[in-house]
Amino acid sequence: MMRDLTEALHGWLEDGSRQIGEVLIRCIPAGHELRHIADRDSTGLVTSSRAEEAQKIALLAEDGSYRPLKTAPTLRRGWSLELSTVAEVRRALDLLYPAMVGIFRDFQAGTLHPVMLRETLGRQSGMYAVTRKLSDPQAQALIGSVCRSDGGCLKTILWKIDPALGITSLPTEKFDPAACQASLRIAEPLPMLCHEACNILVARAREVVKSPTPKE
Repeated sequence: MMRDLTEALHGWLEDGSRQIGEVLIRCIPAGHELRHIADRDSTGLVTSSRAEEAQKIALLAEDGSYRPLKTAPTLRRGWSLELSTVAEVRRALDLLYPAMVGIFRDFQAGTLHPVMLRETLGRQSGMYAVTRKLSDPQAQALIGSVCRSDGGCLKTILWKIDPALGITSLPTEKFDPAACQASLRIAEPLPMLCHEACNILVARAREVVKSPTPKE
């Protein structure tokens, strides 16, 4: 599997610079360089040749707060990774954006199957079983708040609320794998794809259902 992902990534990088989320990947004489898209022309960055440094980079936002969602648009600036092999690039990307390279490979292969929100909520148990009571209007509002690209998540959504009910609380480009979800588009994007609602959205759904109904 790891070899397949590395080979797929090598193919994606053959044409030059690419972008995934807030990360710019550029060819350099020694291999490839990764940096924040907002630092595309910056000098004096803290540079490392170790892919494992990506774990520290992804851990905290600019203000020092913990980043529970790695695909949130909160990746800090000021760093550069100069990596000699595509395998190291893949390792760094797996730490910055876990599983995103593999999910995109599956999407291109036609083996990625989106899971509807109702199916995700329907299999919840214990304290999260109550999320099955989330109404359609509540779901639309929640998705529009939690999943938006400007402050929420940079993934492209592939699922719907149910097969007959799409999401209307987000712009259409949020569902287009060819669109760039980041605030800056520097190079051809490798999309980060969301094929199933995440644990953060499920947890927020529980809060919505459990919250008291405002009195009129």
